[in-house]
Amino acid sequence: MKKILFLIGGLLSSLIINAQIIGYNDAAILFSSQEINGSARFNAMSGAFGALGGDLSAGDINPAGLAVFKNSEASISFGLRDTDITSNFAGTSTLNNNNYFNLNQGGGVLVFNTRSHSGFKKIALGLNYSVSKDFENSWLATGSSVDQNGIAITPLTNIYDPDVIYPNAEDQAFENFTDGANKKLVLTFAAQPNDKLFFGASLVTHDIEYNQIAYADEFNNDGNGNTFDVSAKEQLITYGTGVSLNFGLIAKPSQEVRLGVSVQTPTWYELSEELTTFDDVLFFNGSPDINRDIADINVFDYNVVSPAKLTGSFAYLFGKEGLLSVDYTYTDFKNTKLKPTSTFTGENQDFSNLLEGSSQFRVGAEWRLDNVSLRGGYHFEENPYIDAIDSDDITGYSLGIGFKFKGNMKLDLAYQNSKNTSTSSLLNDLRTDIAELDTTNDKFTATLVIGL
Repeated sequence: MKKILFLIGGLLSSLIINAQIIGYNDAAILFSSQEINGSARFNAMSGAFGALGGDLSAGDINPAGLAVFKNSEASISFGLRDTDITSNFAGTSTLNNNNYFNLNQGGGVLVFNTRSHSGFKKIALGLNYSVSKDFENSWLATGSSVDQNGIAITPLTNIYDPDVIYPNAEDQAFENFTDGANKKLVLTFAAQPNDKLFFGASLVTHDIEYNQIAYADEFNNDGNGNTFDVSAKEQLITYGTGVSLNFGLIAKPSQEVRLGVSVQTPTWYELSEELTTFDDVLFFNGSPDINRDIADINVFDYNVVSPAKLTGSFAYLFGKEGLLSVDYTYTDFKNTKLKPTSTFTGENQDFSNLLEGSSQFRVGAEWRLDNVSLRGGYHFEENPYIDAIDSDDITGYSLGIGFKFKGNMKLDLAYQNSKNTSTSSLLNDLRTDIAELDTTNDKFTATLVIGL
């Protein structure tokens, strides 16, 4: 059965009460977004590789970049993410810290010199795996909501015990756990017809697994020694696959300048979800009244069409010593669609009314000192919601170092930092305060590159 959306927070409604399970609109945006999550060299330069190529993760942005490789190679990358989420709810601030370890990237490229057999100088075939979006996170928000007159808001209590007033909210707590990832596999063909031009095309497949568990707890008393304690729980599991195409060009108008352009078609996702609503646990004066059990399981299939992306890139090479690279990507999130359209009429209208085009800007630099390379970068990603504030945009910087060894082996290390804010409506009760979430991500990536 299709979930009922509420615009604030994109929340799920049940017959009794709900925690903060994500809704279809927010899920579509979440599954459409991508992180800078590739090789260490790619991450260290904030992903500004659209006009450079020569890196397996660069081919995910502009497939023409694989034709820049001079020799075949393979790479594998591991990442460690440290995430701080500070929740601010009803005047109470809570710091949530977690660490996550992932296989970020793995793949290889085969380069064939074909000058004597065709009209191309060389062709390249590449296969690369990466985590397009890591969903693993958790946070806790605690506090006590009050209305404009300073009176405690107790939505859980009021629903379950309407004849007895428990006006003193001693504590409200909300927990949110998410897990899973949007994993991407890119199969690329690229070619170099002459010294000044590279082009390529990619088939991109996605594998999505998203698991969310949301809890809401509330403890209240009536001022006469009577207490009421209630908790609610819901779980959402979403899984499915997606497919898209990438096309790109890189031109060398001079020895120092590189220009790149690439287009990523919409991604067509086929998704299934399982929503489990649990019976809530009630305690009157410390005695259990209802035991938690599975109350309802709903299964629903639907499609998401994420918007196309256009990327323009520029790079300048300072001989063999260093380079500066800039990427700009535009995505019109108004074009996001949920299908079947007859089922999602309201949600698709919300995309048109609430979303706008989003710009993403990346800049990266590299300087070589013999067999050591120093790297850095900056990135900015605009929040697609029309009413978003500046702090909702994602901003960050990156640093890195690379070592080249004998035998065509390299070791690259990278550090990334990013920050943004967001909000979450915690219950299907518009009087309850919205939690403000301040998120800081610190990522460390290590990549081993082996020449073939």
